[in-house]
Amino acid sequence: METAAATPDASARPRTSARPAAESAESDERPPLAGIRVIEFAALGPAPHAVMQLADLGADVLRIVRPGGNPYDAEAGTLLRGRTDATADLADPVDVARVRELVARADVLVEGYRPGVMERLGLGPDELRAADPRLIYARMTGWGRTGPWAGRAGHDLTYLAVTGVLHAIGPADRPVVPLNLLGDYGGGAMFLVEGVLAGLLARERTGRGRLVEAAMVDGIGQLAHQERALRAQGRWSETREANLLDGGAPFYAVYRCADGRFVAVAAVEPAFYLDLLAGLGLDADALPDRGDEASWPALRDAFAAAFAAHDRDKWMRRFDALDACVAPVLTWDESLEHPQLAGRGAFVEQGGMTAPAPAPRFGAAAPVPAAWPPARHPDLGTALAAWAEPDAAPDSTAATHSHPTTDPDRGDPR
Repeated sequence: METAAATPDASARPRTSARPAAESAESDERPPLAGIRVIEFAALGPAPHAVMQLADLGADVLRIVRPGGNPYDAEAGTLLRGRTDATADLADPVDVARVRELVARADVLVEGYRPGVMERLGLGPDELRAADPRLIYARMTGWGRTGPWAGRAGHDLTYLAVTGVLHAIGPADRPVVPLNLLGDYGGGAMFLVEGVLAGLLARERTGRGRLVEAAMVDGIGQLAHQERALRAQGRWSETREANLLDGGAPFYAVYRCADGRFVAVAAVEPAFYLDLLAGLGLDADALPDRGDEASWPALRDAFAAAFAAHDRDKWMRRFDALDACVAPVLTWDESLEHPQLAGRGAFVEQGGMTAPAPAPRFGAAAPVPAAWPPARHPDLGTALAAWAEPDAAPDSTAATHSHPTTDPDRGDPR
């Protein structure tokens, strides 16, 4: 199916003074998902993040919002870029029928409700994929749709808790509460995007869509694959802060400096470790063997004492000339001014807000985020008109859609 790509935000400006990279032939190409229509049912957390990525890749996104709006929008900010909103009362059979018409004109549907809600609305995958076998129907859940906890409420922290990952994060005496990046976005949104893209690719070969079910507990497990493998080999302890990559190794840790700020050290390989010692002014022959885990506490004390002697920025000036895998631990605001991030335009200004630029990048062209704030259709009829079928399919891969006439069930997505 061909349609307009998500509108790039012409007002978005990179937070950098660096000269843009020279344009290549790739900069003239359309975004990768130009012509792909996505219908999103407004939710919170990982599903909106996934759809933002699809919009940044050029997809044309229509978001279905309940009357009164989505209560989570106020905190979402530029996470909602690239959408056009339309209000639908999903307890009203007339509105549901119109939503089904919109779905019949879409390539991808994304929803993040609890298991069973979309089925009660008459918008489940069986009904909609029967009407349009080319539809990619993508679902986001925390626990998944099977198992005794499938219907339970949860959040990023609870999903991390049961996967074993939360137990592994933090100092030796207790787990810590991490940001909701591992579950919501790493284990959720990214795998949902992967599933959608794989479904679209498979449809090019088979002509049929796919049902994509991304569960955060599954995605978190995939992210922790290496640690699970090391655990199975007897090379990863259940004790926190006792392993190579959990802060146990003194050469892979965070240290406080004289000004109370911190540096991150990741000098795992021998060459980087030698540069670390050179930067600290320490003699390798006077230190314990770093390969002897029993000596790690003494080695940590030596590093801590050294870093405590100077301010963070003084240390960074010293390490600038060394390849020691040492970096300053920056605040949110400080990170905006870091020369590496600023130099490549890692952040953009949108509507007076600073937001991450789209990722990944394609060629030398600077990434341009989809427009924000969301546009809005005054009613579902306008949304249907905007997604009118083209007179002729532009290529052999375009979908042919028909409008369903099934009377949907009533329901409530809460």
